[in-house]
Amino acid sequence: MGYTIEFEPIGRRGECPEGATLLEAAQALGVDLVSVCGGAGTCGRCKVQIVAGVVSPLTERERKALGEAELAQGYRLACRARLLGDCRVHVPPESLTAPQRTQVEGLQVLVQPDPAVRAYEVRPKPASLADPRADEVRLRAAMLRAHQLEPVRFDLALLQQLSPRLRPVGAVHEPPLQAVHEPPLQAVHEPPLLSLALRGDEGVAVGTAGTRWLGLAVDIGSTKIAGYLVDLGSGQTPAAQGLMNPQMAYGEDIIARLNHAGKGPAEAARLQELLVAALNGLAADLCRQAGAQPAQIVDAVAVGNTAIHHLFLRLPVRQLAQSPYVPAVSSALDVKARDLGLAFAPGAYVHTLPNIAGFVGADHVAMLLATGIAEAQGLTLAIDIGTNTEMCLASGGQLMSASCASGPAFEGAHIRFGMRAAPGAIERVRIDGDRVSCQTIGHQPPVGICGSGLLDAVAQLRQGGILDRSGRLLDHPCVRQGDGGREFVLAGAEEGGGRAITLGQNDVRELQLAKGAIRSGIDLLLAVAGRRAEELERVIIAGAFGTYIDVASAIAIGMLPDLPLDRFQQVGNAAGTGARLALISQEMRRAAAELAGRVRYLELARTPGFARTFAQAMYL
Repeated sequence: MGYTIEFEPIGRRGECPEGATLLEAAQALGVDLVSVCGGAGTCGRCKVQIVAGVVSPLTERERKALGEAELAQGYRLACRARLLGDCRVHVPPESLTAPQRTQVEGLQVLVQPDPAVRAYEVRPKPASLADPRADEVRLRAAMLRAHQLEPVRFDLALLQQLSPRLRPVGAVHEPPLQAVHEPPLQAVHEPPLLSLALRGDEGVAVGTAGTRWLGLAVDIGSTKIAGYLVDLGSGQTPAAQGLMNPQMAYGEDIIARLNHAGKGPAEAARLQELLVAALNGLAADLCRQAGAQPAQIVDAVAVGNTAIHHLFLRLPVRQLAQSPYVPAVSSALDVKARDLGLAFAPGAYVHTLPNIAGFVGADHVAMLLATGIAEAQGLTLAIDIGTNTEMCLASGGQLMSASCASGPAFEGAHIRFGMRAAPGAIERVRIDGDRVSCQTIGHQPPVGICGSGLLDAVAQLRQGGILDRSGRLLDHPCVRQGDGGREFVLAGAEEGGGRAITLGQNDVRELQLAKGAIRSGIDLLLAVAGRRAEELERVIIAGAFGTYIDVASAIAIGMLPDLPLDRFQQVGNAAGTGARLALISQEMRRAAAELAGRVRYLELARTPGFARTFAQAMYL
């Protein structure tokens, strides 16, 4: 006998036999749940919430693994709960492996579509010897007649395409000019019904009636770029995709790129051209997925940190790398896409959200916009974790933000066996005495370790007494002397395709630097505000890496304050969500500008007690 089970928000539904565990059902339906212990019930990572249906009674092992609050909300361990009837299950992001977690990441914020570019259908009167007005004059008159819109002006690149649009291939054109004494002949063709994309009073693109005009929202991170293709009419997102930022070839950290761009115009141009080529490729890929063309993109919103923003717009950057780290521009800008090298609609614009300071940019503003943190009454902390981590402390409408260089360790850089979240990367670790269990992305043989696995491993080593508070590896059957010093063996050579996957002393130090930067930023924001960590009512964790981490592990190593887990909320790429909001709503653009003006910026390095706080935050 079988029962129907549905996994939300993955959207997987199917039939599974009675008595199967929810973990077995998930595996059968292609839902990749985290299960480091392989279903033995010892790791407690496969948490799911029973929304509706009948499952087996709660086990004693689940009572120990789940807190009272989680039990009250219907949480179970998927490897312990068995199907006894039709069932609907909600899977929290932290219980999914990295690839599927990416699919469901991101806040869903609903706003009424009110884009900067709107479409109007119009049919100009035909030209004739009796009415030889210019094409743009007749189009302007048609807009006034059909939509009471005047005056309307047109982008030059649109005008360069207008006349052929009014005379499609195959149309019957005017007969030859007649003798002077003969009466003029009238036109014998009717111009087609057109769709005019209007931005304010400016026509930026023209197409056939029914053209689906699109927008592109991009979050340009130091390491990764996230792109979202948006239907401007409905506000829906038909395609989304990520890729690596090609500027990484000129430095993983922002300062290295700024120094390279500061060498001269050619170097700055190269960094901008790399980024634009990547964005053009991304736009083409997204349009292909949606059955569209890049020429249908009539508006775009781009966010990134201040350095990325300046490199993208080819603004001066030398002053950004030198104290007092002053931006050339902090206001929101509207720039012609073609002026940046972007191959979109003829007159398309790119809107960039405002920057706040030298190292707190438009991506932070987008995150604040998406999370609604400005309306928080209780003490709230929002953290966007990445190579450069931004954070904001909010209470009662007061906003204070800071930035810290957490470095690329979370992306697997500077880690001996580090790698990005790809098949074969160790993403979860469990250490029980002498037994080490690892889960890899895609359940492939281990080939390296990604950021979430690194965080998990260090937390497990610390909790197991294998690392002391200073981060020094202690004696253990899995600790050995390697070429670079002491190392802990996560996976033996027989598991790792002929080479052991290890975590060395230097790897631990790299993570300590990253987590120390983040924790010192949190502690200094709280100290300047005269508040304590225990007062935090909500901690919002944003960013791609923030989506993958196990919050309990981050707490265990001291990266995040020791608070109840229900106070933490992982929201995915909130900066990307904020960019989409600004793309489909002019009100959201105005709100972003207002937000940027309200933020008080805290320069951490100049804050009293910074060195002491950072040194303390390095401890596990």
